[in-house]
Amino acid sequence: MFKELYYHNDKAFLIVRKISVGCFDKRGVLDMNVVKGVRDWLECDHVLKTKTHFLFVETVEDIEFEEIN
Repeated sequence: MFKELYYHNDKAFLIVRKISVGCFDKRGVLDMNVVKGVRDWLECDHVLKTKTHFLFVETVEDIEFEEIN
């Protein structure tokens, strides 16, 4: 299965799930407690919001490496 990377503010995130913003809309108000619950259920460490979707993501940590000559 192909996993998509999303870049935001020079950081890379692995998208676990995209869910439409409308799924969290209660009479014109976003229910952020439900968003947090979904984040925890999916075991993600961060949520990003686009105009149309919430992106439930895992942060891709920078890899430290040493060049071998």
